[in-house]
Amino acid sequence: MNAPTVMHVSLYVRELDRTMAFYNAFFDREPEKLEPGYIKYHLEEPALVISFIQKPERVQAHFGHLGFRVDSPAALERRLAAARERGLVSRVETGTACCYAVQDKFWATDPDGHQWEVYLFHRDSVFNDPHYDLRSEEEDAQSGAPQAACC
Repeated sequence: MNAPTVMHVSLYVRELDRTMAFYNAFFDREPEKLEPGYIKYHLEEPALVISFIQKPERVQAHFGHLGFRVDSPAALERRLAAARERGLVSRVETGTACCYAVQDKFWATDPDGHQWEVYLFHRDSVFNDPHYDLRSEEEDAQSGAPQAACC
């Protein structure tokens, strides 16, 4: 029997309990596996296996971001409404040019600063919005809100 191809991601985290609370809300499910210092979620849609390993010394800031591309405005609105209800939304953008594409999106940031975007792709763009590069790390620290990662 051939299993479908599924992407796997593994991230280091500082506090597993806080991480699990965030991802239970973000994924709207409990983890598939819970072991000392380890949790794993297996998502059907999108197809993803993601695990979290409690190793505070290995957590890295500014590694980029992760995301889900949805297929319709209705799907984006459903996910945005659910994330807002759970207090997970850190930023909403409409018609932004990010990663050389025009997109609508929202962002959520987990307890270790891993940024997630949930986005709807509209079309390719030759322009990448420079506002993603304008704020410094110092400004991020002063504002208390991390800058969205974009590309």
